[in-house]
Amino acid sequence: MSNRENLKTMLLEKSVRTGDFTLASGKKSDLYVDCRVTALDNRAAGWIGEEGWQLVLDKIESENLEVDAIGGMTMGADPISLVVGMASSKHQKGLQVFTVRKEPKGHGRGKQIEGNFHEGDKVVVVDDVITTGGSTLKAIEAIRAAGGEVVFCLVLVDREEGGRQAIEADGVPVVSIFTRTELLG
Repeated sequence: MSNRENLKTMLLEKSVRTGDFTLASGKKSDLYVDCRVTALDNRAAGWIGEEGWQLVLDKIESENLEVDAIGGMTMGADPISLVVGMASSKHQKGLQVFTVRKEPKGHGRGKQIEGNFHEGDKVVVVDDVITTGGSTLKAIEAIRAAGGEVVFCLVLVDREEGGRQAIEADGVPVVSIFTRTELLG
């Protein structure tokens, strides 16, 4: 099986649940997706890195984009950003990795963005799952406030519940490794 097929199988096995759920946004849904279980799996991490990097590279090359770094809101984006950054490391367009705290640090330099991010960087913002797009939009806001330029968004699973449209309405294109339709048919 391909990396993509293996990743889909593992997402369905470990991360996707159907039933009656209340999501972080407060919305009710028949679908719950906990991508952290899959993203933190030692085999799936490699598949996510390769699939994610290929999507990012295809977008960079097809649209002649400049991108310096990749990252998103902790904790969902952290493992995905890291493995995509690692997969990119052998390429001339390799990406540095950063993370966005939910709130600025209360001590030291008071930073909200940690890692390899600098003012002026052009970045790919990452999220594990988008539903309403709220947490992704918060990460985008923090990156912009720190002087970064968000080029596009990479998401592991787009639940197809309006998040992509909300993010794109803010001027940020979205690419997803999987959509709800691709996972569940």
